[in-house]
Amino acid sequence: MHDQHTSSIGNTPHSPMQFPSSDATVHTLANGTTVILKEDTAAPVVSLQAWCETGSIHEGTWLGAGVSHFLEHMVFKGTSRRTTADIPRDVQASGGAMNAYTSFDRTVYYIDCPSDQWEPCLDVLTDIVTNASIPEEEFAQEQDVIRREIAMGNDDPDSTLSELLFSTAFSTHPCKYPVIGHRRLFDRIQRDDLYQYYKTRYSPENLFFVIVGDIDSDRILESFGKSVGNLEPQSFQEPALPAEPRQTGRRVVHRPFATAVTSFGMAWRIPALDHPDSPALDVLASILGDGRSSRLYREIRENRQLVHGIDAYSYAPKFAGVFVISGECESEARDTAINAVFETVAEIQNEGVKSEELQKACSRILATQFSTLSTVSGQAGDLGSNWHEARNLDFTRDYLEAVQRVTPEDVRNAARQYLVDSGLTIVSLNPLDSEATTTSSAPNIGRSSGSEIQRTKLPNGLTLLVHENPKTPLVSIAATFRAGLLGETARTNGISQLCARTLLKGTEKLSAEEISSRIESTGGSIRFSAGNNSIGLSARVLRTELDGGIDVLADVVKNATHPEDALNREREVQLATVRENAQQPFANAVLKLRSALFPGSPFGLSRFGSEQSLPSINHTALRSFRDTHFAAENGVITVFGDVDSNAVADLIGSQLSDLHPGSSQYDQNKSIAPLDQNTEIETRLAEKEQAVITIGFRTCGIGHEDTDTLEVIDEACSDMASRLFTRIREELGLAYYVGTSQFPGLHDGAFYFYVGTDPARATEAEKELLGQINTLVTDGIAEDEFTRVKAAYRGKTLLERQSNSAFAQTAGLDELFGLGFDHHKKSLEAIESLEASTILTVCQKYFTTPRIISRVLPP
Repeated sequence: MHDQHTSSIGNTPHSPMQFPSSDATVHTLANGTTVILKEDTAAPVVSLQAWCETGSIHEGTWLGAGVSHFLEHMVFKGTSRRTTADIPRDVQASGGAMNAYTSFDRTVYYIDCPSDQWEPCLDVLTDIVTNASIPEEEFAQEQDVIRREIAMGNDDPDSTLSELLFSTAFSTHPCKYPVIGHRRLFDRIQRDDLYQYYKTRYSPENLFFVIVGDIDSDRILESFGKSVGNLEPQSFQEPALPAEPRQTGRRVVHRPFATAVTSFGMAWRIPALDHPDSPALDVLASILGDGRSSRLYREIRENRQLVHGIDAYSYAPKFAGVFVISGECESEARDTAINAVFETVAEIQNEGVKSEELQKACSRILATQFSTLSTVSGQAGDLGSNWHEARNLDFTRDYLEAVQRVTPEDVRNAARQYLVDSGLTIVSLNPLDSEATTTSSAPNIGRSSGSEIQRTKLPNGLTLLVHENPKTPLVSIAATFRAGLLGETARTNGISQLCARTLLKGTEKLSAEEISSRIESTGGSIRFSAGNNSIGLSARVLRTELDGGIDVLADVVKNATHPEDALNREREVQLATVRENAQQPFANAVLKLRSALFPGSPFGLSRFGSEQSLPSINHTALRSFRDTHFAAENGVITVFGDVDSNAVADLIGSQLSDLHPGSSQYDQNKSIAPLDQNTEIETRLAEKEQAVITIGFRTCGIGHEDTDTLEVIDEACSDMASRLFTRIREELGLAYYVGTSQFPGLHDGAFYFYVGTDPARATEAEKELLGQINTLVTDGIAEDEFTRVKAAYRGKTLLERQSNSAFAQTAGLDELFGLGFDHHKKSLEAIESLEASTILTVCQKYFTTPRIISRVLPP
């Protein structure tokens, strides 16, 4: 795949749908700064993005130190017009959401906001990117924050495996270094080094801006002329990137790691994005490892049961790339699984691929790319990536045309030419005790265009919600039922996940492979879910394949067989997840917290079950659970997208009218006994470099009158403008991450505060966290903060309702839990009318009750 186009472009040669040409416009200011504008009035939101064409590979004498990533952090630390606290506060007050990322070859800053607030948000964006002060007083503290981020990465197997894979596959090219940098080099950076790098790299000719949404282009350009147009260009010489020498033999590195399962990665060197073989390599990656009907998933996970998960992707930016296959397995199965990958690759090299595989891969690639059009942020990201990579806003469309020309013989030739032993790197992380270590204004919320939601009750009691939205030729379908943790006991813990995970393993008339193939061969996707209060499955299909998508989903809902061999296999996968979560500091701390907050309640259990409960869940129990919960009176079907409401109602009626009525499960008014005392829990994890402290309180269930107020409190404590972030992370430098979260239960809920910190400062961080909770209880939230938080919540709600899938999920769950499908509108109205005094009342109501403190520390 090319960077930011992750195996996501393609089409069948005769598909009636083409990726649309861009109608964005390009404007160049006198100083060389480029501005790309695209008007999209479908929703009252805007995405503002600033792209600096510099990343970790451009650091010159500082290669490997992570200067670009460090600078990304420091850009938020103030300008000549704004302090560190002003930046997130100004964005929050405008209802915006702000963030940034750094990669090998770019640094991108973005703000998504309501369209009537683009002006103040653009002012913030241009100010921080072009006018950052890099204050000396913030430098040491932020440097310490990134040191903890590096330590967190060292604890994470995915991050560690990726770093090991790239550092082994590349010996000379700068992408062998992690974007965040190596600690020993990072520690040498001084403030003046960072400032000089900023002044050199963040020059007008090395920056471009992308703005998409409900905008007035002339006003935008006028604003840019005032804020950016007067900047002086800087002359700088792009550092020469050393060419990676030809690899002449296999490279293998196996390392011990504090993990419960083995993670492995296999990488073959491939050419850069502009090579004519890039489209064929993208298609090859999709055929091998994209989806449940892909060759690797079907053969190695399902048939041979050697891995818990496996996928493939082609990474080909403007510099040399890699073709990657990665997976997780038990340590004793590692070598067998890797050999099975070789066998699967050899089949393609020897026998080629089938035309239907090629068609399926191209359809999936196209459908995934179409999904970027559903949000203004996705559109802006696509335009920015196209400009960065090719200076061509239609690069995605052009690449699609190249994919359409790929033949089965092209795919076979690509596999033969590039997936060879002399260009292969193999790495793995293995459990410490293993023998395998030998070498995230109200009227238009939720509506991009089209109709209001239509609600229909079928004769058997099943509720259908349909929303017509013709913005893209995609449809999201979901079937959701009350269950999840809510329907479990300590003895059956994990059964919801097992039920969900085996839904797609076959029905009375379709095999697992046929289920996946029928959806994926036409560019769709299908997945299961099991949460705290619900269970279900969802599909996304092209509009032309709606009938087939509903047919498959209905068949699974009514006739899933949950075969014994699949049950046994998925049980092992869940057991591996349980063991892995036990080794992750944050996951461990939160599970211990919930267990103490909800004694004797299913909400105190893990969603994945336990090593005690999972072995005893048999096929009979699974089928009984499914039959009880997959009932018409207990479910909601949502169909959102480019559809006709009447036609959908007829289609759902014909497919699901025979679903047995059953009954609505679980009394929403049921509750458990309140806690009677404070409790502290301490857990020690070996081979970890961070401490996690969580402090939790019992709260109310879904739909309670305090729910909206708790949402506002959560918003006030969770982002970069929050009091927790400002005090604990920014002022005191005690944490890399700090915030709050809620556990929404149908009967009861929980609200918890958390901080990840240096173990040496854990006591101090906990004290500050408790102090912030006490301040909420005594003072509540100040009026100016309260106004900003409400604006931020409004902006977040607008942005979250852009895509069919997200909107369908929200409306479906609200309807399922008795709140009504239009609850999102009522909730926003309630928060708009909320008063600060109510915040104080709710803080005192819940945060003075018995609390649970759960700590996870190194030995």
